[in-house]
Amino acid sequence: MNETLEFLVRHGYSVLFAVIFIEQIGLPIPAAPLMLAAGALAGAKQLSFALAVGVGSLAALLADTIWYELGRRRGSRVLQLLCRIALEPDSCVRRTEDVFVRHGARSLIVAKFIPGLSTVAPPLAGIFRMRLPRFLLFDALGALIWVGAYTGIGFVFSDQIERVAAHAAELGARLVLILVVVLTGYIGWKYVQRRRFVRRLRIDRITPEELKRKLDAGEDLVVVDLRHSLDFEAEPATIPGAIQLSPDQLEQRHQEIPRNRELVLYCT
Repeated sequence: MNETLEFLVRHGYSVLFAVIFIEQIGLPIPAAPLMLAAGALAGAKQLSFALAVGVGSLAALLADTIWYELGRRRGSRVLQLLCRIALEPDSCVRRTEDVFVRHGARSLIVAKFIPGLSTVAPPLAGIFRMRLPRFLLFDALGALIWVGAYTGIGFVFSDQIERVAAHAAELGARLVLILVVVLTGYIGWKYVQRRRFVRRLRIDRITPEELKRKLDAGEDLVVVDLRHSLDFEAEPATIPGAIQLSPDQLEQRHQEIPRNRELVLYCT
């Protein structure tokens, strides 16, 4: 049996709990392979399937509840921190808020299967004051489905997973090197994409201080507040005289934006 599986047999549920908790807190440690391994061990009668799913779900729920409380106490600053460390920070806030607006508490059920939403959805629920019992109900259901799905796949395909693990063990250091190269290449590609995007935007950006000087000087300009409705609800203060439009209202209300004056767009 592969060394990873042997380690999991020896240390069992505590390892599963720790890895899932660490991943859900936000550290880049993938829990999916371990859940698959736990399912494979359950299929081989080395672990209890029900207990593995229960322990994993509890770990995810605990981590999510911490993020929920941070979101409730610290507001949008928590969401901005999470998105700042994401590989695609420019779309992180918008994408997660759109999903949350469309589905509300139900988004917590599928959040763990959507990259980027898994860690961000719990603090969003706290930011927008979802009641704790409602959050715990939907988040626990989502955690149960997520852990159960991966562990169940491992259980059903336990024989195949053990063979794959054996082949991976034969590759040894070469497999680790391949994975490191692929991951490094992916992160590098995302970084280059982001730098290009920022360079294209830099020429058109204006700092808050520059905007204030223009407004104080009475310059003829229009500020359009393009923050998402959730952002506006969480922090309703806006720039005096700004036109408040969410991006999905632009097509219907574009005629409200003057065409003969300098425009300053303000977003999250």
